[in-house]
Amino acid sequence: MCSGSFAKCLGISLMPLAIVCVLCNILLFFPGGKPVEKEHITEQVWYFGGILGSGVLMIFPALVFLGLKNNDCCGCCGNESCGRRFAMLSSILFAAVGVAGAGYSVIVSAVAINEGPQCVVNITETVKFWGTPFSNGDYLSDKNIWSECLEPSGVVSWHLSLFSVLLVMGLIQMALCAVQVVNGLLACLCGDCCGGSDAV
Repeated sequence: MCSGSFAKCLGISLMPLAIVCVLCNILLFFPGGKPVEKEHITEQVWYFGGILGSGVLMIFPALVFLGLKNNDCCGCCGNESCGRRFAMLSSILFAAVGVAGAGYSVIVSAVAINEGPQCVVNITETVKFWGTPFSNGDYLSDKNIWSECLEPSGVVSWHLSLFSVLLVMGLIQMALCAVQVVNGLLACLCGDCCGGSDAV
């Protein structure tokens, strides 16, 4: 498979991952699937790891990768092969942006998973007290303490599931962008199709 076609496959793979990450981040604004006041939303949700990191910053590399198959940068001094090589080399820059964005999402997700959700920890007749009852990921190995979160219902599993999806999607995105870095370098050295008609 030629490097341009391979890059297009990577771009096609990145698009749905970016959409999933944006949706997960949006759902995190509704702990347990319920609307709450903004000060009761877990702090890491406001860092927009899924929307900005694995979402918006991943759209740019994905679009660039999608267009690489037919992009020759208008040729290079009349040499189409040279133009394609330059396009593949420039794709490495966009891949680096993708790695940085996905890396940001992974870090935010890991911190959020470790700290756990914000939830109601005590209820009196007139007041609901919100807090973050878990620390250092202690709730991950002991499901019995999830009951410390009284409301919203199911907030711990909601928080853990969505941030885990963001973490895994971010790691996959980083891997795909890293593959494009290698693909771009090979295309620069060998031409669009190593050993094919575009090789020089």
